[in-house]
Amino acid sequence: MEVTNKLAPHLTGQLSPQVQQAIADRRASGVLSPFATPNAAALRRDKTERDQESVLRPAFVRDSEKIMHMSAYNRLAGKTQVFSFRADDDLARRGLHVQLVARVARDIGAALGLNLDLIEAIALGHDIGHTPFGHAGERFLNDVYHARTGRFFAHNVQSVRVLDVTYGRNLALQTLDGVICHNGEFEQQVFETSNLDGFDEFDRGVEECWEKGGPAIARLRPMTLEGCVVRVSDIIAYVGKDRQDAIRAGLCTEKSFDDGLGGAYNAWALGAFVADVVENSLGKPRIEMSEEGFAEMRRAKRENYEKIYGASEVNGDFSRGVSELFSLLYDHELEALRAGDEAAAIFRHHIEPLGRHLAPYGRTYDWETDPDLAVVDFISSMTDDYFMATCSELFPKARELFPRRGYFEGVRP
Repeated sequence: MEVTNKLAPHLTGQLSPQVQQAIADRRASGVLSPFATPNAAALRRDKTERDQESVLRPAFVRDSEKIMHMSAYNRLAGKTQVFSFRADDDLARRGLHVQLVARVARDIGAALGLNLDLIEAIALGHDIGHTPFGHAGERFLNDVYHARTGRFFAHNVQSVRVLDVTYGRNLALQTLDGVICHNGEFEQQVFETSNLDGFDEFDRGVEECWEKGGPAIARLRPMTLEGCVVRVSDIIAYVGKDRQDAIRAGLCTEKSFDDGLGGAYNAWALGAFVADVVENSLGKPRIEMSEEGFAEMRRAKRENYEKIYGASEVNGDFSRGVSELFSLLYDHELEALRAGDEAAAIFRHHIEPLGRHLAPYGRTYDWETDPDLAVVDFISSMTDDYFMATCSELFPKARELFPRRGYFEGVRP
């Protein structure tokens, strides 16, 4: 049965005959769009022999593989997307989210004739610097970091640091740019590309984000259409999926939402928004949505904030306590660095493994120049479980704060 949205009746998920034919003709020819980013355009900081593209591993394929083989990528499976403290393996974690974004973005990119390898690399890496406990954890870490340094923490900026500095993976500028520009909190109807063409300008932009936070991030524009596609796909991927999770978690019901679709909104959104982006972007040097499509996306996202994100556990009952733990843990780790306590976890689980990872590339992890940033690296890298385990060992009150929930409440094993 066809799912329709009474609040956006003209978003049917269908393409016009003209657009369908244009896509079919392009696919039959095998030619990419003139606005696609060619593999030969990939820019890297270091022009090493091992990172040269080949027939088997084109430039941006290398980036995707570099990202997926990082331990930081593996940890995304243990980080909250929206809901924390729940013994339910069917609720989305951030590791699934990046794959969903990649899938949505590839669907759009394939229709538009863009470079799917670049799209995949950006999507897989876009949240790799995210904190435990989702956006609440991001806010808590920013609060303590800003209070102590005057600088700002944001997950998209940290993702670039993880890929480019912490793990030193020598990724292409186009991939790093797409990662820092992905932030789905700043939705737009039309995405125009920037004129970025080198690392010097990119590095200045990254530094400005650390110094100024939100206002600088809000001005970011991807240098490629592939980056623009990932940015809009981030919202498409989560706006309906988060609703499904909220219903499964018991926070909402199938009747809680104004459009009346309940959990079926996810299937509707994937079809309707993807088609809307393709219909309005094909053959153009920009990515855009119709007025109706953009208005509905903003409405649905706003409703999610009202009924889901502000009410989830880390934002709700446990907010004050978890926020205090971020502050306490930050101070503890900073003191361990200052004391040079090499038996501490920040050395054994963070600094030493990074040193071993970087050694084959002739690089080191410089934690001494900026200990505060090293602490940010460590805390943001933690999974939910690692954060809870650390705090439970260090701070007795944390053992009572985190809820003890099992898989078999009200059910016999």
